[in-house]
Amino acid sequence: MTSDATRRARHRDNEVEDLGTDYHGAARNADLGQIMVDDLVRLLDLEKIEENIYRGVSPKVTWQRVFGGQVAGQALVAAGRTVATDRTVHSLHSYFIRPGDPEVPIVYEVDRIRDGRSFSTRRVVAVQHGKPIFSLSASFQLDQPGIDHQPAMPDAPAPDGLPTLEDRYADSPGAAEFFRVFPRPIDLRYVEDPPWQQQAKGPRDGPARVWMRANGRLPDDPLLHVCVLTFASDITLLDSVLARHGLAPGIDPISMASLDHAMWFQRPFRADEWVLYVTQSPSASGSRGLATGRFFSQDGRHLVSVVQEGMIRVGERP
Repeated sequence: MTSDATRRARHRDNEVEDLGTDYHGAARNADLGQIMVDDLVRLLDLEKIEENIYRGVSPKVTWQRVFGGQVAGQALVAAGRTVATDRTVHSLHSYFIRPGDPEVPIVYEVDRIRDGRSFSTRRVVAVQHGKPIFSLSASFQLDQPGIDHQPAMPDAPAPDGLPTLEDRYADSPGAAEFFRVFPRPIDLRYVEDPPWQQQAKGPRDGPARVWMRANGRLPDDPLLHVCVLTFASDITLLDSVLARHGLAPGIDPISMASLDHAMWFQRPFRADEWVLYVTQSPSASGSRGLATGRFFSQDGRHLVSVVQEGMIRVGERP
């Protein structure tokens, strides 16, 4: 998945070091959104160490652990590089085993479970300090015709008319500080209030809707688009659990971590075009919250289904 975007990002190192850089003023007249997208492409462009073994790095940020969407996206890249290009990923199931250390590379070991006439199955284990931190199973399929039905897309205002994330956090120093250390390769447009604004209004039931897309143009690589959306799917999903209780990270004392994450890819898409992410939480108990999500294209096609359970401990800081 080495691409022109990857090479452009490498040439820009003298302007913007990586995803952990403060971009405000750093890149002067450059297109900041495209820079961040190119850096995300570079982040997903794993180094091949040996047959079935790949290595990835993390951006230099101040987090205590690796962002879950990053390790899931990188693991899917590793799996996809061992599969014939005429087969596309249709599902993944993963577990977050240990916190990832952002200071050291992650080694991805791929097990080629099966290559059948229509389906290929891969298992990937991400390793740091000699221990597994993440495991993923993914299935790939030849494109085949068949029966077709889908749920109706929920109503939502068009994304271009909604406030940008910068507009949303303008009056929230806590949220602004978070996004300063996490410059966004993903453009987010909340339909409902984001957690830091909703928190003052109390609990909210029902689905949450967020438009999202890569904040620049991506290369024409179907696997890359799937991996970028896998990265993005972990950004807002557990917010739907907190909304049921009027809680918000960074404001309330909450410790959160993804435990497992599953995705089913029903129809093709581009991750640099607007998709609507509709999430909600059917249940929470035992310091765990369950969240479900569905992605829709602007023309109403149901693209992806997502399920995640996360650890949520109220009363303690991360």
